[in-house]
Amino acid sequence: MKLSIIIPVFNEEKTIGEIVKKVLDVNLPIKFIKEIIIVNDGSVDKTTDILQGFKQKQIKIFTHIKNLGKGAAIRTGINNSTGEIIIIQDADLEYDPEDYHKLLNPFILRNAKVVFGTRLLYYPFKFWGANKTVLPLHLFANKFLTALTNILYGSKLTDMETGYKLFSSEVLKKISIKSDRFNFEPEITAKILKLNIPIIEIPIVTKPRTYDQGKKIGFIDGLVAILTLLKYRFVQ
Repeated sequence: MKLSIIIPVFNEEKTIGEIVKKVLDVNLPIKFIKEIIIVNDGSVDKTTDILQGFKQKQIKIFTHIKNLGKGAAIRTGINNSTGEIIIIQDADLEYDPEDYHKLLNPFILRNAKVVFGTRLLYYPFKFWGANKTVLPLHLFANKFLTALTNILYGSKLTDMETGYKLFSSEVLKKISIKSDRFNFEPEITAKILKLNIPIIEIPIVTKPRTYDQGKKIGFIDGLVAILTLLKYRFVQ
């Protein structure tokens, strides 16, 4: 069975090399093989130069001439994937490819169709100390968006905005993705729930980064996420 790993990247010169090496090195469960697809979404830093060093590693690299957004990059990746299962891997170091094993288990053992890696089920909330919460407002926003999703769609999710989402290719064939930017997350979630496809959540641990470290999602993206959830619940 093939796992297509889609890595959308925009201006991640500090982390792209390391995350690609982690993806290359991670061992998958028996009978799984990797298909690594990187979509360079109009990067203008050294990301493009770094990716040149991976061209001989049996990695598919696609390039957008200009930045179109995370959703558009994921769409390019999906359209060029051939795996039975597809996972989205962010180009920073917040998500650890070593979690692939436990995220794939529901597909192996339970015939799952969609799996989300939940960061928030056991996420610590601390205002101070060595392990204080990074960007606490983001934590509140994520919990609010997840709660709104559950209210609108009758689901019981704990982390709608997670970056680790895995789909069987047959599910994605039923869904037309329109979002170009970070609203990919609420759109794909809403459309899966409207199809009554169960979403299995598996706890993962992440290392959130700050804006100084390159985090890009912001307040406007949160508002767009709300509108996206409402749109696909009541309009489309």
